[in-house]
Amino acid sequence: MSANAEKAAGNRLLIKVTRETLPQVKEKYPFIYLERGRLEIDDSSVKWIDCDKNVVRLPIATINCLLLGPGTTLTHEAVKVMAAANCSVCWVGEDSLLFYAAGITPTADSRNLRKQMQLAADAKNAVEVARRMFTRRLPAEELKGKTLKEMMGMEGYRVRQFYEEKAKEYGVGWKGRRYVPGKFEMGDITNRVLTSANAALYGILCSATHSMGYSPHIGFIHSGSPLPFIYDLADLYKEELCIDLAFSLTLEMAGKYDRHKVSSAFRKRVIEMDLLTRIGPDIEEVLGGKRRARRHSK
Repeated sequence: MSANAEKAAGNRLLIKVTRETLPQVKEKYPFIYLERGRLEIDDSSVKWIDCDKNVVRLPIATINCLLLGPGTTLTHEAVKVMAAANCSVCWVGEDSLLFYAAGITPTADSRNLRKQMQLAADAKNAVEVARRMFTRRLPAEELKGKTLKEMMGMEGYRVRQFYEEKAKEYGVGWKGRRYVPGKFEMGDITNRVLTSANAALYGILCSATHSMGYSPHIGFIHSGSPLPFIYDLADLYKEELCIDLAFSLTLEMAGKYDRHKVSSAFRKRVIEMDLLTRIGPDIEEVLGGKRRARRHSK
């Protein structure tokens, strides 16, 4: 490993990826993240050459999606082979914390997308999906018979309460959630951390939903936005991942926003809560699949 690579590794949390640690979606593994290297073809197979010239042959036929981070290049021939194997490609930021674009193969399996569309197109089924999502966030409330508007009102009240609880827990002054697009620097430290953490969470969820064949654009609670399904899913994790993180970091930063500290703390929490292995089963559950055992954070 080069000196620069060692320095970078010292500021990041790295996980060794093995076949056993990849969460399965149907008969394929959902995604692998790659950065600082090149994808090309050798004897009709795709190989990855990293920045230290290590060569790894990738089992493209068993992977749903490759997430390509900073410093990656790929050849036209590699794209052709991946398309033939129904392996999609997403271009993302470092550690998949930002989502830029996706390349979907024309022959990709549409089972999950079709199910999502059918549920969203039926008003009754769509409300039931929303109810399952709200039940995850409001376990003590009786939601049977509630309309979508009523459940959204209950959720809004609960989130405002949660903000106040965290502000009191961490001794942080809190004047409410405020974010003006294009004016990130105008927010206080807590709001800026919230905005950054939320954006990172959206990036992870975009990558994951694309890799599993769902659409970020077909939501059940949010509407009138570019990524309603992503915003629906994000609310399942924000309290545990983003909100608590924002308040816990506010005093540490002592009035000076530090994006490196935010990124490192966010990445650590993603690993601790095992987010990547939770997303697939969570989507399946809220869309009406089998229920999964609950995990409780410490």
